[in-house]
Amino acid sequence: MKNVVVTGGSGKAGRAVCRHLVDEGYNVLNIDIVPSPDPVCPFYRVDLTDRGQVIDALQWTGGKDHPFRSFQTPDAIVHLAAIPAPDLQPEEVTFRNNIVSTYVVFDAALRVGIKRIVWASSETTLGLPFSPDNPPAYAPVDEDHPMRPESAYSLSKDLGEEMARQMQRWNPDTTFIGLRLSNVMEPQDYERFPGWQETPRFREWNLWGYIDARDCAQAVRKSLHVDFVGADHFIIANADTVMERSSAELMAEVFPDVPVRGELGQHETLLSIEKARKVLGYEPEFSWRSL
Repeated sequence: MKNVVVTGGSGKAGRAVCRHLVDEGYNVLNIDIVPSPDPVCPFYRVDLTDRGQVIDALQWTGGKDHPFRSFQTPDAIVHLAAIPAPDLQPEEVTFRNNIVSTYVVFDAALRVGIKRIVWASSETTLGLPFSPDNPPAYAPVDEDHPMRPESAYSLSKDLGEEMARQMQRWNPDTTFIGLRLSNVMEPQDYERFPGWQETPRFREWNLWGYIDARDCAQAVRKSLHVDFVGADHFIIANADTVMERSSAELMAEVFPDVPVRGELGQHETLLSIEKARKVLGYEPEFSWRSL
C-alpha cells in the first residue's frame, strides 16, 4: 500500500493526508481541480465527475516523459474530494457533484484493479445539525445511531455509504472504508475555540465535536492497512470536545432528555470513536487543549 492516489488532496483534510503519507514514505499523487497550497506531492488536474479523466489518472500508460508519475496503477485510493459542507452551493449542485464524483471514483478504481478504497463520509449522516428540536437518539452517538441525513450534502454521503456496500458486494475481494469525519480543524483554527466557551449552544449542532486534520490523516493511514475485507464505516473525531465544560454538563444543559450511555469522561467526545479504536487501531494524538 505504498502507492496512493488522493482525490481532493488540495483541500483541508486532503493536505494533511498528503503530507502525512509523504512523511511516512508513501508515493502519493494528488488529483483535484486546483493545485494544493502545500505542494508536498505531484498534482494532476482532473474533473472527478468525468469517468475517462479519472480512469486515465488512476492507470497511467504513457511513456517516460512524465517523471512526476512514479507508479502506474496505485495500490489504493483515498477519496476525499467533494463540495465539503451544506450551504456552500445550491443543494442540487452539491448533491450532483458529490454523488457523481463518488460513483465515478469507486467505479474507475474497481475497473483498473484497485482493491482498497478509503473515502470521506461525514458525521452529518447521523442527523446533524442536532438541536433541542432535533436531538440525537442517544449519546455518545455511535455507528448504530439512525442515519438521518438533513441536507443534500449529508444525503450524498448516506447514499455514498450504500454505494460502497453494494459495489463491494459485486466485488467481494475489495475493501471500502468510509470515514465519517467530524468538523476538520487545523492548528490555526484553535484560536477560535476560546470564543465558543460562553455559548455552548453555538456548537451543539455536532455535539461539540471536531477532528484535527492530522488525526484525520492518521485514520486514513490506519485504514489503508487494517486487515479487513468488506465495506464498513467509522466515526472519526478527536477524543475530546471543543468545550472546557464537561461533556456530562453540556448534555444535561442542552439535551437533558437524551439518554447518555455509560460514564462520560471529563471532556470525552460525544461522537464515539470506540469502533475506530477497536477495528482500525485509531487513537487521536492531537488536541486543542495542548496548544
